[in-house]
Amino acid sequence: MCSAVTEGAALSHALAAASGCPVRFVPQADLPAGTAYEQFIFDTGCVPTRDNLHDFFNGLCWLRFPLTKQRLNQLQAAEIAAAGVREVRGPVRDALTLFDENAALLQAPEPLWEALTARDWQRLFVTLRPLWAQARLVLFGHALLEKLVSPYKSITAHVLREPVPMALGDDLAAWDAWLSSGLRAAQLAAKPFTPLPVLGVPGWWPANEAPGFYADAAVFRPPRPAAST
Repeated sequence: MCSAVTEGAALSHALAAASGCPVRFVPQADLPAGTAYEQFIFDTGCVPTRDNLHDFFNGLCWLRFPLTKQRLNQLQAAEIAAAGVREVRGPVRDALTLFDENAALLQAPEPLWEALTARDWQRLFVTLRPLWAQARLVLFGHALLEKLVSPYKSITAHVLREPVPMALGDDLAAWDAWLSSGLRAAQLAAKPFTPLPVLGVPGWWPANEAPGFYADAAVFRPPRPAAST
């Protein structure tokens, strides 16, 4: 059982209960020395939480995507059970951590997906700019959210290369159910992500209205040439 929580953690607990979140938030001091963070969450249903922005955004992600966060934790615990806690994480745990910290979800028309996976930034953000009115980009990673508190041009999300079905609309509870039901260890071990400089997304930063914004090759690297046959 978890120890008594602070007033702030108690408020988080109340919010979690109201949202159907499968965990509650407790002080970082409740995590026993030598116990893996992910294993503790799996065993107790309690998330050790520090008084900082990083853990604040982690808590918000638990509230917004409770099923997916729980699924990620289950997969982490399964990897720990199989291989223990090692100095170097294996490919599955690496991918799970990357997803948890920096993932984004995209619901968009097919031409946007094609340009994104090709890293054709001019097509994605300039030629196809009107199509972004039909797209929804939702940030999942809590470290990614923390970076955007003090935004800079090169902040890059890892977009899951699994388009969110357009039929789900903007119902994030439906996104959560869809996403959590599809996550598999083997899928994540293959690192199914593609990079997206999030401040290039139309409407996300006023500076990207300027014609030369996307000419910065340090951030918007040219697409790779097609392999010769």
